[in-house]
Amino acid sequence: MLSRRNFVHASLLSGLTFSHSFGRDLNPLKSLIPVALKAGDTIGLVCPAHPLLSQTDLDIARETMQALGFKVKLGKHIGDRYGYLAGNDKDRAQDLHEMFKDKSVNGILAIHGGWGCARVLPHLDFEIIKNNPKVLMGYSDITALLNAIYAKTGLVTFHGPVASSTWNAFTVEYFKQLLINAESPTLQNPSKIGDNLVQTQDRIQSLHPGKAKGVLIGGNLTVLSAMVGSPFLPDFKGKILFLEDVGEAVYRIDRMLTHLKIAGILDQISGFVWGKCTKCEPSESYGSLTFDQIFEDHIKPLGVPAFAGSMIGHITDKFTIPVGVEAEIDASQGTIKIIKPAVIK
Repeated sequence: MLSRRNFVHASLLSGLTFSHSFGRDLNPLKSLIPVALKAGDTIGLVCPAHPLLSQTDLDIARETMQALGFKVKLGKHIGDRYGYLAGNDKDRAQDLHEMFKDKSVNGILAIHGGWGCARVLPHLDFEIIKNNPKVLMGYSDITALLNAIYAKTGLVTFHGPVASSTWNAFTVEYFKQLLINAESPTLQNPSKIGDNLVQTQDRIQSLHPGKAKGVLIGGNLTVLSAMVGSPFLPDFKGKILFLEDVGEAVYRIDRMLTHLKIAGILDQISGFVWGKCTKCEPSESYGSLTFDQIFEDHIKPLGVPAFAGSMIGHITDKFTIPVGVEAEIDASQGTIKIIKPAVIK
């Protein structure tokens, strides 16, 4: 997977206009709840960002969907390549349009992330999406699509595994609970102790105790922070913000959270969940802050329930989290309780 920081600063959201209504929900949209998936449904596979570089990757993605009981339909431009992108921006947008319009397609998954979804946003016809609501899922760079589509249409989207993810028992279980069984699960980290006296892996860190309710929004911090100032972000007032990242130095995490702070976003949220920052270890050289210090500076002063360590991010065991659905977090227990089903059975 490409590191987004190599592209974000060189390829800022071309063609976007700044929204003076940022942070204010002037025209609130009614939530659109997609229909639950079931065995025999067709999943549309698309590459809205990074190109497909091997037939093996495509085979694994297709076979994974089939193992889940689904049929597969491929986007017309899924094999295109334009540098580090899976074809030009308009063609990638067109693949999304066609998947939403296609009545035989029940859900849409990205094969992987990378960089490029933000470039697609100005080319999306949100009326097509609004008039053909269905499951859309992915993570990492797909964060741009998930939040923009929710902001522009009210359609609930899903931050979860891409088709090329590791679909192990943990990941599949939460996917099925949310998207097939239409349940309202409580997302809770595994409590494996192993050959230890106490749990050492996947621990929860409470940053500020308490419970909070709010609609879930969020995803990849790098992608989300690069969208600030665009008309493609949802309103943050009273929301629960969840974030994750990969391959970012601590000073860059500090910089991006600072960006969210001075943009007024962090001061609006009702709760905060930090997932995993994979390969983001502090530098061993003199001068690096730690994540504890970053949380102390940016999150604890908010005074809202907040915790870190949730199974969200570039990891093997992964939650599926609905963007646009109300939830309750317990920052002391490290849980995310989905209040109502995110799909219609």
